[in-house]
Amino acid sequence: MGNRNKPTGLGLLFDEHALAGRSTAFHLSRPFDIAPGAGTDFSVAGLAELVQETSGLLYAAGARAGDRVAIAKDNHWDYLILACATARFGGLPVLIAGSLPAQTLGTVLKRADAQLLVTTADILGRAAEQGVDLKSLVPRTVTVGAAPPGTSPAAPPGTVALDDLRGARTPGAYRTAGYEPMVATHTSGTTGVPKLVVHSVDTVLGHLGRTESLRFPIVAMKRSDTVATATPFNHMRMITWSTGTLRLEPKDALVLADARPATAERMFAGRRPTYLEALPATYIGWQELAGRRPELYGRVRLYVSTFDAIHPPTVRRFLHASERRFPAWLQGWGQSETGPMTFRLLTRRALAAKGDRHPTTRDVGRPIPGFTGMKVVDPATMKPVPNGKPGVLLTRTDGRCIGYLGEQRRWQDKARGKWWNTGDYGVRTAAGAFRLLDREVDVIPGMSCIELEDVLADRLPQLLEAAVIGIPGQLPLPVVCTRDGSLDEAEWARATADLPALGAPRVLPLAEIPRTSTGKVRRVELRERLLGEETYGTGRWT
Repeated sequence: MGNRNKPTGLGLLFDEHALAGRSTAFHLSRPFDIAPGAGTDFSVAGLAELVQETSGLLYAAGARAGDRVAIAKDNHWDYLILACATARFGGLPVLIAGSLPAQTLGTVLKRADAQLLVTTADILGRAAEQGVDLKSLVPRTVTVGAAPPGTSPAAPPGTVALDDLRGARTPGAYRTAGYEPMVATHTSGTTGVPKLVVHSVDTVLGHLGRTESLRFPIVAMKRSDTVATATPFNHMRMITWSTGTLRLEPKDALVLADARPATAERMFAGRRPTYLEALPATYIGWQELAGRRPELYGRVRLYVSTFDAIHPPTVRRFLHASERRFPAWLQGWGQSETGPMTFRLLTRRALAAKGDRHPTTRDVGRPIPGFTGMKVVDPATMKPVPNGKPGVLLTRTDGRCIGYLGEQRRWQDKARGKWWNTGDYGVRTAAGAFRLLDREVDVIPGMSCIELEDVLADRLPQLLEAAVIGIPGQLPLPVVCTRDGSLDEAEWARATADLPALGAPRVLPLAEIPRTSTGKVRRVELRERLLGEETYGTGRWT
């Protein structure tokens, strides 16, 4: 199967780890959509067999080496099984969130230019109701999972059900070269239609996967750990998490296919996690559970959050739920295009101060030693600026993506030699740490919107979400969501007394805040809906 120190691609990922005798037991919150009768408990060898079988099914559906296979389904870890199965015969898996709005999903599929679409009858039906025929965008469509209630047959006209292909032979394994495209996943899409990010074996398994596999003190998985994850499995993070888990071999791995508190309660009651990763939005949704049943989080030694900013009160809630003497929170900052760039460990002591300006979670730490470099540049001249002066953040990493499907010019605009323009605005402190201010497109001169949102969350306990947005010529608009839908004017006045001048707050239900598939607030959409399209930032590097 090749040298275990030299990755051969996604296609043989599980085969190689099964051959190495990895013993991690994987426990799913529900059966895979591609194997609904196979149960919820898998060994590494069992997963390798499932990849081999699925590879045969996709091959029987007509996909071949060199083809792009678009995968847009319900969230579950079988995104990785389908990706490995595609790569196994030499195809390029393109992972797309099935929850995207129909028009957006159609646009992303056009950019993917795939020869096969793997989806569900429900997603096809919802898109058709909105006037988008997803089947017309690809030559062949395969459906997975059960048909919607009351519909027959299981596979809609013009598609084939994956189950109808059972018994197909497994094609020979293809070994992807290190420089070849290996997988494409999309960005969160906070500023518009998500970009399809292309990575190679070298960038993901050779570099980003290596950051997950080193036994760093505290932050690395231990063989005694029960790790758990509740993330979007169509995202690049899923691949690096899976790679690290396979290599570091924790005792158990809990895979949550959804963020519902009831799912977390059921899974954690059976096996208490010691190492837990979830989206910031998921942690927010679990706060009531952490307060009602803190024992479910009592064994957690390390929490991990990526994808988006997280407010200090949420971090405090979970750190205090742990019964460990010194639990920690690993806050990572990265992008689909680069993987992790900086990280910082937060502790109970670090978050003891409440309500202060420049909250701790805005400080994203330092570059990962030996893996990434960072600098701050003037957005007009692209020349480095002194410590303490805001600018656009650039990173240098061997994990940088190799392109965007259908938008290569856009990729070229962000690549500057070995450096990559993140599109984020921030400062480098005198101590060498980096503090995020905003996305460049969301910048409001003289302030940091995400800092103010942290302050508001700290000072107003009833706050569930806050987004500060602005356009030239108007005071910044705070958009807030509260537990009961109300906001006391006196409390608001006290909370904002020392903050920059803000407009009157707009209170919205949480459900009306537009979000991406990774739970991020779609600030551009919110701003255009409430204020208009004009911005302070250029949006050039979104």
